[in-house]
Amino acid sequence: MLRQYELVERVKSYDPDADEAALNRAYVYTVQKHGTQKRASGDPYFSHPVEVAGLMTDLQLDQETIITALLHDTVEDTLATIEDIEANFGVDIARLVDGVTKLSKIEAMPENERAAENLRKFLLAMSEDIRVLLVKLADRLHNMRTLHFIKSPEKRQRIARETMDIYAPLAERVGMYEYMREMQLLAFEQLEPEAFRTINDRLEVLRNQDGGQVDAIALKIKQALAEAGLKVEVSGREKHPYSIWHKMAERHVSFEQVTDIMAFRVICDDVADCYRAMGILHTTWQFLPGKFKDYISTPKSNGYRSLHTSLMYESSMRVEVQIRTREMHQRNEFGLAAHWAYKQGERPDGQVGWLRDLIEIVDAAHDAEELLEHTRLAIYQDRIFAFTPKGGLFQLPKGASPIDFAFAVHTDLGAQAVGAKINGRHMPLRTQLNNGDVVEIIKSKKAEPQLSWLSFVVTGKARAAIRRAVRLKERAEVAEIGGKLFDAIATRVPAKIGKKAMREALKRLDMDEEEDLMYAIGAAKLSDRDVMEALVPGCTAEFDEDEDWTRREHAISIRGLTPGVGFELAACCHPVPGDRIVGLRNPGARVEVHSINCLELANGVDADWLDLSWGKRSQGALGRLRVTLYDRPGTLAEMAGIFAQNVANVTSLEQVELDHPFTTYEIDAEVQDLAHLTRIVSALRASDAIAQAERV
Repeated sequence: MLRQYELVERVKSYDPDADEAALNRAYVYTVQKHGTQKRASGDPYFSHPVEVAGLMTDLQLDQETIITALLHDTVEDTLATIEDIEANFGVDIARLVDGVTKLSKIEAMPENERAAENLRKFLLAMSEDIRVLLVKLADRLHNMRTLHFIKSPEKRQRIARETMDIYAPLAERVGMYEYMREMQLLAFEQLEPEAFRTINDRLEVLRNQDGGQVDAIALKIKQALAEAGLKVEVSGREKHPYSIWHKMAERHVSFEQVTDIMAFRVICDDVADCYRAMGILHTTWQFLPGKFKDYISTPKSNGYRSLHTSLMYESSMRVEVQIRTREMHQRNEFGLAAHWAYKQGERPDGQVGWLRDLIEIVDAAHDAEELLEHTRLAIYQDRIFAFTPKGGLFQLPKGASPIDFAFAVHTDLGAQAVGAKINGRHMPLRTQLNNGDVVEIIKSKKAEPQLSWLSFVVTGKARAAIRRAVRLKERAEVAEIGGKLFDAIATRVPAKIGKKAMREALKRLDMDEEEDLMYAIGAAKLSDRDVMEALVPGCTAEFDEDEDWTRREHAISIRGLTPGVGFELAACCHPVPGDRIVGLRNPGARVEVHSINCLELANGVDADWLDLSWGKRSQGALGRLRVTLYDRPGTLAEMAGIFAQNVANVTSLEQVELDHPFTTYEIDAEVQDLAHLTRIVSALRASDAIAQAERV
């Protein structure tokens, strides 16, 4: 563990103007606050924040970041508060510490919700200042180095999985490959211990067999380049066990079949020498087609720049070679953190494109599961490059569609997309893009995101935006239905409902907006009695508490028919009390009662039309619905529960369409009247298990 004077000396070595007193004060503060707390290793707890601060000095970060690293656990694990930090160290450091600190109130949440809420808070803080991410990554790296001291295998597995899924990808996305590789290696050891041991043993055998082959190949590469007049540095290494295991799993091959286990790095003086070195290597040894990547002219989204190629060495061994300048190498290993060392006057604020995408996902996420899913999609996928017609470059995951591309360009463009041209040709929106495609999005201001897009989009940003748009549309539809039901409810209270009565009703129901009330009514979250009582307290006292006064049973009667004349409700439109209806009289047959909106009436039927209406207080009829469910376990049961909750007997259920991930059913249900049927539709639309619900 670093001593106090050693830490201060490290900071002063690269930042002579650092405030030594502030650094000393922060060191003493964290030691005092953590007191006698111990880590699982038995070490004093304060050794952890001190080591994290030491990692920050390795990156030569500013004193505010060093102090934040020292204090980052005080609010979470001691009695210190953010207010204490602000009073002792200032507003900026308090903000940074708060960004790294987990929320204490989420400790009672389920595991996935805790993880999601931590991630949400962390991403928002990171968007304001990238130093939050740098401290958090160093914090996680040191925790992973001491993970083996934790006795619980389940806890070690959980932390390792979180590291592999979230923190290692985040390190990669900001170009901190050194952190990423070590995190992956340590997590791999916990998650796949048998595979880790096996690959390490195989590598040890290879080391004993090759007799220093890595050094020999590195020397050959250096000699070939020196003979051409290039002064370079060449180093070689074996790929680490996780990288090898990932290739084995990805390619479905054995260890013996992984041929590019060795990788070499060539460090040149400038960019021109990088391309010269590549040409020399390609003429000295055979290169493998399709394995050359130029990340110098087209950097990765995290700023990574290098030339990658694979060579056949002595006709039998495949080796990977990376060629870059010294500055590129520094930036590639430590990413944005290295940028701080180079550009002290132009520090990045973290508002890079992919980070803005993550913040949009945070805003759009509906629940913990969505947030974690979309974030993983956004930060951990292989990439392709696609271009706008004007030459704008966008990086997307493999398998991305024009819809993913449109949302990557701008959320509004994705929402208004109606078609796409790929390399000048009209193509379906579900077409998978390839490297180098030029994509033109055709848009319309009247368009809106479609639920069906979720079956083929792959980016977290697109999925989050589509789901949010669909939810808002459904909410608006439910609120519109609720408004109509409210108008009917308002006629049953003994007072005229004005703005004052509405304001008071919203207060009683603990709601902010009228739209919230209309949505609650439309989604059947409030009963008629609840709404009436909120509008005019005491107005439902005349009703018998035991009487279900919203569902009295009455026989259907039709006005406009001669007494004794038989009738039947048409099976094509299934009219229910409350619909506007007409009758069709055919000779020798019963009168058919149709809804005025029935499509059969538009077909020019040869029959007498009768102007009909429902008899007073008519209730009870068969309504037909078309409902589209998400094709996953439990959704059918949830739908059945909605009908049961609304006291509607299902008489027929038929699967009419299966289009994974959706299943569509036509359902006949006994309902009291139009209001009852509308409530069921609203409740169905409000369910997360149901994609669409409409009356047939």
